[in-house]
Amino acid sequence: MEGEKKVAAMEEVKGKETTAEAVAADVSLKQLSKKLDDFAKERDWEKHHSPRNLLLAMVGEVGELSELFMWKGEVQKGCPGWEESEKEHLGEELSDVLLYLIRLSDMCGVDLGDAALKKIVKNAVKYPAPSKGA
Repeated sequence: MEGEKKVAAMEEVKGKETTAEAVAADVSLKQLSKKLDDFAKERDWEKHHSPRNLLLAMVGEVGELSELFMWKGEVQKGCPGWEESEKEHLGEELSDVLLYLIRLSDMCGVDLGDAALKKIVKNAVKYPAPSKGA
């Protein structure tokens, strides 16, 4: 039953039949933004989605994400040694942070994808890669 609920929810979010390929497909920030907007409208939550409220909710989720790493010492790439359930929980908490960030950027009128690309360019100028010929 739980698996059927996940598939139905995924179909609702993706807006198409769920297959292994569809689940793994890349999703854009704009698609997520639209889904979040629809989700909030369907529940009449827009009145609660002020920038301040969204920021505080996101900070709370960052705290929950931090708890997953607490007392683990340095964690290597790929989280070796983590149980599959821990990795699933990690994905959920990372998703919560991402979704609140996208919603916050929308409520502030910031195109997050564009801002991120501009920031990468700015960082490349500020922190140039070392020359390979030296």
